[in-house]
Amino acid sequence: MDALKLIAQDSIKSEAPSVEIGDTVKVHVKIKEGDRERIQLFEGTVIAKRHGGVAETFTVRRVAHGCGVERVFPIHSPNVDKVELVRHGKVRRSKLYYLRDRVGKAAKVKEQLR
Repeated sequence: MDALKLIAQDSIKSEAPSVEIGDTVKVHVKIKEGDRERIQLFEGTVIAKRHGGVAETFTVRRVAHGCGVERVFPIHSPNVDKVELVRHGKVRRSKLYYLRDRVGKAAKVKEQLR
């Protein structure tokens, strides 16, 4: 194995969170403020997912105070403490970028019953 693959193998989490497109999730993120560290929640809908081994990411969107906020989280980052699944979404495509243009109830994703 070359050096990059060896380093990447060490960085990959053994139990990576399984998030799917359309799911509503709570992401627990470690925030460092000075010398203190705390956990901050970011709850929203997963609108995109990018595969790629150690560089795998997912994008979460929520509306805060009437303004849409999107954050991209690396799955294998040590700053992502854990990802809680709130509900499964019923979607038919792999990227939900059309939700950016929708407001209110039109921006909701139906729940998938399992």
